[in-house]
Amino acid sequence: MDAIAVSGVSRWFGDVMALDDVTVGFAMGRITGLLGRNGAGKSTLIDLMSGRAPTVRGTVRVLGSQPYEQRSVRRLVCAVSEAQPYPPAFRVDTVLTAARRFYPNWDDAVADDLVDAFTLRRRQKVGKLSRGQRSAVGVVIGIASRAPVTIFDEPYVGLDAVARDLFYERLVSDVCVHPRAVVMSSHLIDEVADLFDDVVVIDRGRIVLEGSAEGMRGAFAEIVGPTVSAMAFVDGLEVLRRRDLGGVSRITVRGADPSAARAQGLTARPLSLQEAVIAMASTTGGSQTRHDLPSVGVTS
Repeated sequence: MDAIAVSGVSRWFGDVMALDDVTVGFAMGRITGLLGRNGAGKSTLIDLMSGRAPTVRGTVRVLGSQPYEQRSVRRLVCAVSEAQPYPPAFRVDTVLTAARRFYPNWDDAVADDLVDAFTLRRRQKVGKLSRGQRSAVGVVIGIASRAPVTIFDEPYVGLDAVARDLFYERLVSDVCVHPRAVVMSSHLIDEVADLFDDVVVIDRGRIVLEGSAEGMRGAFAEIVGPTVSAMAFVDGLEVLRRRDLGGVSRITVRGADPSAARAQGLTARPLSLQEAVIAMASTTGGSQTRHDLPSVGVTS
């Protein structure tokens, strides 16, 4: 059973549809990347999964129960966002104490280690922290909570490269020892790609790609060559994007065999996760096709 199960969820803000019939699951013991461009619907979906907002159409179940206004469920869900609303007059140690009292699996040793690693000053007021320091406080809470469901919504804003690397390393290490369902939204896709066991891509409020990160590798490729030859090669394959210049075409395609393309004198290379997400989000028209990639090492 998925730790988070979303079924047929739609959400509007006025006449704007933020989520359109979303059905997706997030597995226990996996780190899932929730990816998409700004305004795609990531934060809206996270608000519903974390119990911050009610579900109007469809259902959201976290550990088998709906999370909205259910304190017993929300204590098992730690959601850390880019703009976490900490009271500015609170000191860092006050915020951490409140988190320790709220999350039943809280680990003081982990929190202490991370506070030292991020060089946070416990008696400093939150309102005086830099943006990066505020993000570090959120990272400490997210990891030390050891909540069965942990959600990070762009948690690294303001953190430098060294601090981000520290966050990634400590998160993976802790999840390996204490498995949980982790969902992470991110714009730094290539930087975090190796963290993910699974990926979910959302665009215009719809899930357009879902599956294992391993299944993503080699699933999408760019074919480059003379337009006539390139178009003949991709005939029958799913073309996501095509760019032509001076009789040469660059075609982003799903399901191509790069070795077969090279045998025909074409250039072929697999796409990175970030390139694949961009290609999916660049697909024109309002009727995106959902792509389900193979699940590797996952049982339901």
